[in-house]
Amino acid sequence: MRLPVVVGVDGSEGSLRALDWAAAEAACMGLPMRVVHASLWEHYEGTHAASDPERPTDEILAEHLVSEAQERARRLGPEVDVEADVLPEDPVAALIAKSHEAAVVVVGSRGRGRIAEMLLGSVSLALANRSHCPVVVVPARAPDTPPRPGRVVVGISDAEEPTSAAFFALAHAAARHGELVAVRTWRAPAHEVRSHPLLYGSPAAAHRQQAEEHLEAVLAKLDPNGASGVVVQRSVVAGPTHQKLLEAAEGAELLVVGASRTGGRRGHHTPHAQHLGTVNHAMLHYAPCPVAVVPNAYPYRV
Repeated sequence: MRLPVVVGVDGSEGSLRALDWAAAEAACMGLPMRVVHASLWEHYEGTHAASDPERPTDEILAEHLVSEAQERARRLGPEVDVEADVLPEDPVAALIAKSHEAAVVVVGSRGRGRIAEMLLGSVSLALANRSHCPVVVVPARAPDTPPRPGRVVVGISDAEEPTSAAFFALAHAAARHGELVAVRTWRAPAHEVRSHPLLYGSPAAAHRQQAEEHLEAVLAKLDPNGASGVVVQRSVVAGPTHQKLLEAAEGAELLVVGASRTGGRRGHHTPHAQHLGTVNHAMLHYAPCPVAVVPNAYPYRV
């Protein structure tokens, strides 16, 4: 069964950009698409439409919103099977529930109302923390630098094996007939002294060599013999990971990061959350391109 690309819409400019990205993703990956609008209108009193006094106005407006979004998606991807849902639920809870049976969930970085004044909306942040499948957060504004078609950037962690994020990035670069930029950062501890400087060279050189060797070992397992056909660009750079990933994301179509699963808070009946960390938070807030957050436990393979 082909899992759908799920996109959350609320009528904001940011959600329209997310819808457009999701339609292109579904067409590129050959997947169906599901447009979802969730609202708690049934929990609030309000005026009723004169034409239908039994239904809240907000519900009618939601159905119009989703219908228009569905038509927009069909125009963008005529070959894509597009379905739509209007749900009387909290948006975060609804999209997390949908993530159980989705290939990817796509949202805009900002929503409507006061939340639009924030750099990152509560829905997108909560979903990135708690989704059961990869989440793509699309910036509300178009990037200053036009993206290079098919360019996908992924951060390579300290793990000895390729992560689900790396496999996700490779698959998306392959589907776009593009290139994968694998970024491995390194930093030499301050005041480090090697006991055999003639054998190992400077501490900085040794750390760089270790980073290069680690990157090559991971890529060899990720795409043996270049079987995917993707051109892989290697980037081994010194400096803070968040800074170097943001620099690499300039001109990219997609930036991919991983997230590990942690236990839920004691006394709270919430799903286990991802551990986003400071690097991923920086990517979600400041990246100039869409950011995919892929749970490390997600069984993603090419």
